[in-house]
Amino acid sequence: MGRLDGKIAIITGATSGIGKRTAELFVAEGAKVVIAGRRVAEGESVAQSLGGNAAFLRTDVTQEEDIEALIAFALARHGRLDILFNNAGGPAPVGSIESVPLAGFESGMAVLFRSVMLGMKHAAPVMRRQKSGSIINNGSIAGSRAGYSSSMIYSAAKAAVIHLTRCVAMELGEAGVRVNSLSPGGIATGIFAKALGLPVAEAEKTAEIVRQALARMQPIPRAGLPEDIAEAALFLASDASSFINGHDLVVDGGVIAGRQWTPHQEGLNQMRKAFGVAIES
Repeated sequence: MGRLDGKIAIITGATSGIGKRTAELFVAEGAKVVIAGRRVAEGESVAQSLGGNAAFLRTDVTQEEDIEALIAFALARHGRLDILFNNAGGPAPVGSIESVPLAGFESGMAVLFRSVMLGMKHAAPVMRRQKSGSIINNGSIAGSRAGYSSSMIYSAAKAAVIHLTRCVAMELGEAGVRVNSLSPGGIATGIFAKALGLPVAEAEKTAEIVRQALARMQPIPRAGLPEDIAEAALFLASDASSFINGHDLVVDGGVIAGRQWTPHQEGLNQMRKAFGVAIES
């Protein structure tokens, strides 16, 4: 028996990376999934690979009419909506606050934050009528700590996602609808290369490079993988988390828990040496 048997899910940004892996896992656990994204060939390929329990709809998550059409598509096809994973994202301007282009700021906020608001806005009445549902918003550790993204605009957008999640959870929780966020740490996907200007097709090929680069970023000595976030999304989507609401689930291998043990001990030993104190083995 699957953990999502009989449930209907929408996953945005599901043509690659975290969204794609989550769609695969949700279908394997018994859900019927509507995959949303802008890249038609990739979206149709993912849906086809998952068989009759998946369908793709081209969706620009920054456009309200597209979000309305996405919700309507799921309802027409399945009659209900149990899970919405607002996962779609993308890069935002890098560099100093002095050099942020207004157009880049507005487009970044549209993809990273406005899309989440729109998804919740149009899923809420459906789930409220059902008196059930789980909304999951993709945040980031960059939304809780400065310095964990190449873009301060990305960080600010994710902070907004995390707090809007809490605010909406307070409202919809009264109707039996849960709203939570996920905050990934360093995950081996193409998003880093996209943020630094590589075209999408080239960026998607960099996951292995990123995996190696992030291996020592956190106490657990490996990079995060899309399946780590997919498994966390599965938990929040399933009835196993039925009493969790308004929570930001951090999935980062411990990176923001504090200073790593080994560098900390090395720093203490440097201080002992400076003080003329015996260095502990």
